[in-house]
Amino acid sequence: MPHTPTRDRVNPAVVDTTPKRRPPWLKVTAPVGETVAEIRHLMRGQALHTVCEEAMCPNLGECWGAGTATFLLLGDVCTRTCGFCDVKHGKPLPLDWMEAERVAQAVRRMNLRHAVITSVTRDDRRDGGAPIFAMVIRRIRELLPGCSVEVLIPDFKGRIEALRIVMEARPEILNHNVETVPRLFKAVQPQDNFAWARATLVNAKRLDPDVLTKSGIMVGLGETMDEVKETMRILRDWGVDILTIGQYLQPSRKHLPIARYYTPEEFAELKAYGLEIGFKWVESGPLVRSSYHAAEQVRALSVVHRKLLKQQLGDR
Repeated sequence: MPHTPTRDRVNPAVVDTTPKRRPPWLKVTAPVGETVAEIRHLMRGQALHTVCEEAMCPNLGECWGAGTATFLLLGDVCTRTCGFCDVKHGKPLPLDWMEAERVAQAVRRMNLRHAVITSVTRDDRRDGGAPIFAMVIRRIRELLPGCSVEVLIPDFKGRIEALRIVMEARPEILNHNVETVPRLFKAVQPQDNFAWARATLVNAKRLDPDVLTKSGIMVGLGETMDEVKETMRILRDWGVDILTIGQYLQPSRKHLPIARYYTPEEFAELKAYGLEIGFKWVESGPLVRSSYHAAEQVRALSVVHRKLLKQQLGDR
């Protein structure tokens, strides 16, 4: 593990990573505006990170403007080397136990409707940093009642004891992305394991059936449509409620190359198929990412959110 963090994943001298020309239907708008500038200033002032920025999300401006933001916990250095990811890899610093308070205070100051909390993977800790996820969920509920919380968690190597810590805080949505089809799992995510993903999503539903489970797939890494649909069927068999499907966009020449771009018609086909096999909600499109339209998902589907609102009204 490198001591100096790096974003590099692939050696262009070994693998042809020449970027493909983007098709005309895939247009990314630069995130500009007063709200974006204010949030960036707040993040820098609180020493916080958002995956919106770290992963160069194409929907940053839209989501921040609509009252949704995705915070990156446990530092900004990951212990894994997923070939698609632009988050730095290396030896992370010790956990910052005040991070949870700073994130919750930022959520309150931004007056968010929906907060998405994700993290780097911390394989240096047996609990994977799960206690900080739980602290953030509870503190947001204290500071900003009515703000829903989604956690996009690492797999914790399938350890149910770490997952239980998060689930006991009762997020509205428990998200863990499989990212790709089983055949490509090790090529795309060398330190990940499909069995760990299964354990995370299946056990989350067993621990609290009221919490919505969610997962996501990137397309364009070399999979086939049939493989995508088979992975969707697997996720549905695991009891996953919500699915996101988006186009992989190569962060740099030192990341995995794009095998191909999917068309809008193919994304529409995958959405229709997902709803047909029983997902409660499917977001499928070239620029769809994990937290896209997440607030709407909660307000339409979450039993936990309705119970919390009822309890808060009763306490007044």
